[in-house]
Amino acid sequence: MPGPLPRVTETIRLFAGDCTVEFEGERERTQRGYVVVVVKPDRTVLVHDAEGYQPVAWLTRADELTTETEGDSFSIVARSGEQELRVASEAPTGRREFPASEAGVPVGTCPDCGDALVRAGGEVTCLGCDAAHGLPAGATVLDESCDDCGLPKMRVERGERFELCVDWQCDSLADAVADALDGRWDCPDCGAPLGVVSRGNRPFLGCEGYPDCETTFSIPAGVVVCECACGLPVFETAAGRRCLDGTCDQYYESGVDTTTGP
Repeated sequence: MPGPLPRVTETIRLFAGDCTVEFEGERERTQRGYVVVVVKPDRTVLVHDAEGYQPVAWLTRADELTTETEGDSFSIVARSGEQELRVASEAPTGRREFPASEAGVPVGTCPDCGDALVRAGGEVTCLGCDAAHGLPAGATVLDESCDDCGLPKMRVERGERFELCVDWQCDSLADAVADALDGRWDCPDCGAPLGVVSRGNRPFLGCEGYPDCETTFSIPAGVVVCECACGLPVFETAAGRRCLDGTCDQYYESGVDTTTGP
């Protein structure tokens, strides 16, 4: 039996044969030869001949794209600003369409359909079905699989390091962060505890004095390493150390580390 249909809604179109290629714009020229024309879903048109790795003509993400076919002949017109690329077949040609998706790093096997899982564009997706799992900023996908559902696990830093399933409905990042950080620091404006609240699966720290106090802080992708002079935690992030309060000027005032702790 055939396998599952690929998880794509777009196609790459290929045209091949004896063609006249005309470009108007900064690379103005006319060429003819046996070429392969690639038309991508983002309206990029690439014309390749037998030499080299670079296309002989191209227009990236055209504002307008028109393709016309009649029998075994075709014409393609792509426009972007004052640039125009025209490709017209001069003899019977071949053309095909293929499913297209974003290419990603393989991260495992889909437990639902058995096809490949890849990480691309900030999410883990399956190439064989509709499975897609958005990743938190800074997440690292691990080689380990979730014991409950079989999807890959990820490492996420939000004050502490957490290893969770990439499916937030299986392992909630917001719940894990709440268990670790809820009430550990006080609001710098009113003194009430800072509690972990979330929008979807995105946790942040908010004053428990709300609505009288509306102080909130996004939680950086990093781990807490010490305490700032303002009383809030300092995070070690990929970009360096920073106070929970991104506007705080006490942590590195005039280049001097004013934190306490290690």
